[in-house]
Amino acid sequence: MRLTELKTKQPAIINQIYHLNRSQDGGEDGIATRLMSLGFVPGEKIEVLTRGLFGGEPILVKVGFSRFALRRNEADRIEVNV
Repeated sequence: MRLTELKTKQPAIINQIYHLNRSQDGGEDGIATRLMSLGFVPGEKIEVLTRGLFGGEPILVKVGFSRFALRRNEADRIEVNV
């Protein structure tokens, strides 16, 4: 299941981060790399704390002891297991 499908206050474990190669030169996916450098790594606990009022964005998540506000396109790259 994707992080965007996770219910509020439902704990989960990160399974993987999806990398997209959009650049023609085959460069790295900056968003996926940044998420992983911030601690969004397989095996880490994650929880959706709240969602924005209009369209559900941003999504406030807790990873470890840190909190992050993610856009939907960022959260959709994170696969979790409940």
